Amino acid sequence: MKVDISSILALDFDGVLCDGLIEYFETAWRTYCQIWSFNSPTPPEEIAASFYRLRPVIETGWEMPILVKALIGGISEQEILHKWGEIAQTILLEDKLIASDIALKLDQIRDEWISTDVASWLNLHRFYPGVVEKMQSLLDSDLQPMIVTTKEGRFVSQLLQQQGVEMSAKLIIGKESKRPKHQILKELIAETQAKIWFVEDRLKTLQLVQQQPNLAAVKLYLADWGYNTASEREQARQTPGIELISLPIFTQKNFPTC
Repeated sequence: MKVDISSILALDFDGVLCDGLIEYFETAWRTYCQIWSFNSPTPPEEIAASFYRLRPVIETGWEMPILVKALIGGISEQEILHKWGEIAQTILLEDKLIASDIALKLDQIRDEWISTDVASWLNLHRFYPGVVEKMQSLLDSDLQPMIVTTKEGRFVSQLLQQQGVEMSAKLIIGKESKRPKHQILKELIAETQAKIWFVEDRLKTLQLVQQQPNLAAVKLYLADWGYNTASEREQARQTPGIELISLPIFTQKNFPTC
């Protein structure tokens, strides 16, 4: 990962540049139907709407079909927001499920979908207003954009290319890197000595960065349009070193280059 630059704008992908909620739910629904032997290609509309609102509670992929199960079971959105960890573990125990097995099944379902109809999979992703233009302008600036994401880099590249944004593969660090984001940021600083601005929609990810003493100089932003809750946004407002940023400000902001 050799990047010869002095100023980097590191960006998460899902929840910052791209909204993948429709794909997330469709994959979660297909996985739910397989695990619980529920034969319905069309989920109830109200379940999808609730899933979209509750997406911020999900930290790892295995929780996605569990969230669908909770909603189908009639657990309220408020209860899920406040007790999600407990609810998820209860469903695992009651149904004698193992999180890693669910994760594997979900990945298999997604991989099969991608291998048989990648176009329909890609088409369920939507870029947030103004971010495509922002990326295009960054590519022509002295500030180097990089994408640090848990999505596979090849799919990030394809989605960007569909919008006319061509980024070198070395500037997209995806799921295949198998390293936490704070580790990737450490490596970038070690290799480039660059000044880094990092925009992410997961508060816990930013907090992990804050806990690393050698990342104290990284400027952190929580994207308020992404997959986070009102309480997390309020927590970010009260946290020194983390700045809450809105989509209009992000797309118009001139990040410094020195």
